[in-house]
Amino acid sequence: MKNVTRKIIEIDEERCDGCGQCVPSCAEGAIQIIDGKARLVADKFCDGLGACLGECPNDALRIVERRAEDFDEEAVSEHLETLRPAEKTEEQPLPCGCPSAQVRTFGPNKPVQPSDKPHPAAGSPSALSNWPVQIRLVPPTAPFLKGADLLVLADCVGVAYPELHRDLLPGKAVLVGCPKLDDTEAYIEKFAEIFKKADIRSVTIAMMEVPCCHGLSAIVESALKKAGARIPVEEVVITVRGESQQGQRQSA
Repeated sequence: MKNVTRKIIEIDEERCDGCGQCVPSCAEGAIQIIDGKARLVADKFCDGLGACLGECPNDALRIVERRAEDFDEEAVSEHLETLRPAEKTEEQPLPCGCPSAQVRTFGPNKPVQPSDKPHPAAGSPSALSNWPVQIRLVPPTAPFLKGADLLVLADCVGVAYPELHRDLLPGKAVLVGCPKLDDTEAYIEKFAEIFKKADIRSVTIAMMEVPCCHGLSAIVESALKKAGARIPVEEVVITVRGESQQGQRQSA
């Protein structure tokens, strides 16, 4: 592929805070959040049309004209395939036989017994206090992480646990991800940077009961060791029927 003089996106790293709002607007996947900053993955993936420009709240993106590798539609198609998680079907079970891949159908739940906590009234406001929430989109220097009580949430918990906004979210900065489908090494690096820079006060890990979901604990533990941090860690396990179990441990 030859270099040509053409229009292409340029990212001002000083202005970029890694919010990730530009990423979904790039249909070619040319922009990704790497080390807390938006970066152009490869010149050949950028068509130079600037669909991402209006999404940046910090005016960190602009179109320039320079020598660059020519836009390559075939390479873009291959690149987009690498960004999609591998599809699994019933005819192609996971080699490990992971219980999280088992299809289950539930009958009606038993009536919920009254608890000592008042049930939220209809129309209760969301307890979410930060955005974005996806781990890969949140820069370690995000202001809402500074001195925060951090909730590390397996994405399936949001669907399974009906009291999420009442019991887990209030007063916490939340980061959401999947330890099975996402890049665990990248997560370890991201959390290590957060633990080094953000002065996190506590960590609550909310995960499903299926074995692969416990990878969140391993990710956080590895990141704490890498950062040399001692932070109180609480684990909340949610069953596939939406019930919670809690435990507490001290980070090494």
